[in-house]
Amino acid sequence: MVEHRHQDLSGSVFEDVDLTGTRFTNVLLRGVTVRGAWAERLELDGDFDELLYNGIDLVPLWRAELARRHPEFALLSPEDADGYRKVWPLLEDLWASSIGRARRLPEDRLHERVDGEWSFVETLRHVLFVHDAWLRRAVLGEAMPYDALDLPHDEMPDLEGVPNDPDARPDLGHVLGLLEERRAITRSFFAGLTDEALAADTTVTGPGYPEAGGYAVQRCLRAVVAEEWWHHRFAERDLTLLENRT
Repeated sequence: MVEHRHQDLSGSVFEDVDLTGTRFTNVLLRGVTVRGAWAERLELDGDFDELLYNGIDLVPLWRAELARRHPEFALLSPEDADGYRKVWPLLEDLWASSIGRARRLPEDRLHERVDGEWSFVETLRHVLFVHDAWLRRAVLGEAMPYDALDLPHDEMPDLEGVPNDPDARPDLGHVLGLLEERRAITRSFFAGLTDEALAADTTVTGPGYPEAGGYAVQRCLRAVVAEEWWHHRFAERDLTLLENRT
């Protein structure tokens, strides 16, 4: 087995190659073309603007099906302040159900990784980081809002002032307490959000994440909403497997 890690393989050509069982993680596939391929099963998990299968873009079909299965999905890109006030309670309710499932599991199982993905507690720590980065730092202007348990995405390089301790093993209750503090801030912010504030830009200064620069407030808030929803989906998927482990 050959492993390629942290390499630039752009422009590579694979011809008459057997990729059975190959795993791609955190890969950029811009402009990739696959022809003459066949498989009993091909699993893709990522963010695609277009996904052409034999000339048909599957992304609109995927979005429609996801909205059918999860009606709140259609609300994840609010255009006005009321849209955020509408979707936020739905996200909190979804997590409440998942946390109830997690509490019924042994504590050590909540630190188990499933298929190489984050554990349940690590997922919550990343959501904590999202709130601190995209709302408290980017929008509310707090220079260093992070908690020591914040967990950035794996591929993020070390940044000055940004904690990153993947080996920490905090108990569920402690992480939930921190997360509730953040969600209370978010809840209050959305309650007072106006369309004018949503349409504005924000400026981030100093070291940290997101890095210094200008950002649309809309972009920052959508990051919070989308990350909450997607990581809830991942948590639900993994909780099912954890519940079935002997």
